[in-house]
Amino acid sequence: MRICIYLLFFAFTLKAQNTLHPVSTSYTYPTDPLVAEKLEKWRDQKFGMIIHWGIYAVPGIIESWSICNEDWIERDSTIRYDDYKRWYWSQSEKFNPIKFNPEQWASAAKEAGMKYLVFTTKHHDGFSMFDTKWTDFKITSGPFRNHPRANVTQHVFEAFRKEGMMIGAYFSKPDWHSQYFWWDKYATPDRNVNYDIRKHPWRWNKFKEFTHGQINELTSEYGPVDILWLDGGWVRPRNTVTEEVLSWGAPIPDFDQEIDMPKVAQIARANQPGILVVDRTVHGEFENYRTPEQGIPSTKSEDPWESCITLGGAWSYVPGDQFKSAEWAIKTLVEIVSKGGNLLLGVGPTPEGEFLSVQLERLKEIGKWLERNGEGIYETRTVDQFKYEHFYFTRAKDQRRFAIRLNNEPLTEEVSWKGNAPKKGSKMFILDGNIPVKWQQEGELTRVFIPKKSLDKLAKDAAITFKFEQ
Repeated sequence: MRICIYLLFFAFTLKAQNTLHPVSTSYTYPTDPLVAEKLEKWRDQKFGMIIHWGIYAVPGIIESWSICNEDWIERDSTIRYDDYKRWYWSQSEKFNPIKFNPEQWASAAKEAGMKYLVFTTKHHDGFSMFDTKWTDFKITSGPFRNHPRANVTQHVFEAFRKEGMMIGAYFSKPDWHSQYFWWDKYATPDRNVNYDIRKHPWRWNKFKEFTHGQINELTSEYGPVDILWLDGGWVRPRNTVTEEVLSWGAPIPDFDQEIDMPKVAQIARANQPGILVVDRTVHGEFENYRTPEQGIPSTKSEDPWESCITLGGAWSYVPGDQFKSAEWAIKTLVEIVSKGGNLLLGVGPTPEGEFLSVQLERLKEIGKWLERNGEGIYETRTVDQFKYEHFYFTRAKDQRRFAIRLNNEPLTEEVSWKGNAPKKGSKMFILDGNIPVKWQQEGELTRVFIPKKSLDKLAKDAAITFKFEQ
C-alpha cells in the first residue's frame, strides 16, 4: 500500500476532533459514600492528562475512526474498504515501541502540575494495550511481546501512581475487531454492531461476557484504579437516546446496544471500592461526571464535569501536528476551573513510545505557572459570579478567594473588577511572589494597585492571581 496512506488523515483528524458534546442539565449524584468521597477528591485535582496510544500511532492517523464506514470519513478512493481494514489491522504487526518510556510521561505530567491520568487501555478498534486473556489482538501478541514492559498498561499505571497521580482506565465499549461486535458474516456499514441483536442474542451475550471479562482484568490485575472512563456513547440502551444524542448525527439502530452497566459497575467496584464510573454521555447513575469534548461549556455548573481537550490538533500522534501554546492551556484551565470543571489535556506519544520535545516544553511551561499560581486552582470551587471581563474567580474551602486576571490586554499599574469584593480591611496578595498589594473599594468596583517594580515580570505571564478574603 502506498506511503501516502500514512499521512492521509492529518487534515481529517483535525476536522473530526472538533466536537463539543453538549452538557446536559441531567445529573445523578452518587449515593455510595465511597464513590462520593472519591468524586470530591477527583474534583480537587483540576488538571489531568489523557493519553491516546495504539496501533494508529504507527501510520500517524486518527485513532480507530478511519475503519468506520460512515460518509463523513474520508479515505483514498482507490483503496477498497475491506483492503483498507486489513491494512489497518496489520499495523498491530508493526507496533514495536522500543523507546516506551512511561516514566518520562509521568514525570512530564507531574512537572506540568497534573494530578491524574486517563490512559487508553483499548480504543474502538479493539486493540488492547494490556495483556488480556480475551483476545490475541493486543500489545503482548505483536513484535513488542518479548519486551520486559510488553504489558504497557501495567507500566503506565505504575509510573503515574509513583508520581502520586489518580489512575483512570479509558475503555471503549464498542470493539470493532471483535466478532461479537462486527461479525464478518455481514458488512460493517457504520459504528454500531453490524447484526440485529434481537435475532442473534447469543452473539451479543458473548460480547457482554467479553466486555465484562476485560473490565474485570483491568480493575483486578493492575493495582489501584480510581476511574473507569468508558467511551463509545452510542453503545447504550435505546430508551436513553435523547435529542442530545441525536444531535451528534450518528446512526442509531432500532434496538438496544446495552452491555449491562449495573453489572459493569458491580464488577469494577467489587475490585476497586469507590471507583468512579464515567459512562460518557449516558446520563444517570453511571455517569459520575460529565465529559464535554474539545470545548468549554458557556456557563458554570456545580455538578462535576471535565473538558477533555487536545494539546495538539489530534488526540494521538500525527506527523506535523500543530501544538497549542502553554498560554492557551493556562487560560483554558483557568476558565474551566472557574466554571466548576477539570481540564483533561490530551497528549499522544510517538509510535516509539516517547513524548515529543515540543510536548515536553509545553507541559513544563504550564507547570511553571501552576507552581506560582496553583493555590487559586487546586481544591477550589465556583463562586456565584465566576467572571468579569478578563477576570475569573474561584474560592477555596475556607475564606480565601482568588481573582485570576488573564493577560489578554496590556497590564497596567491599576486593575479593577466588579463583584466578588474583598472583606473590608483584609489583605490582598499576588500569588506569584506573595506580593502584597493595595486595594480600594468604590461601590461595586474593586481597584487594585500593582507595584511598579513587579509590573514587567507579571506582564509576561498568561495570567495573574490575586488572593484575598471575603
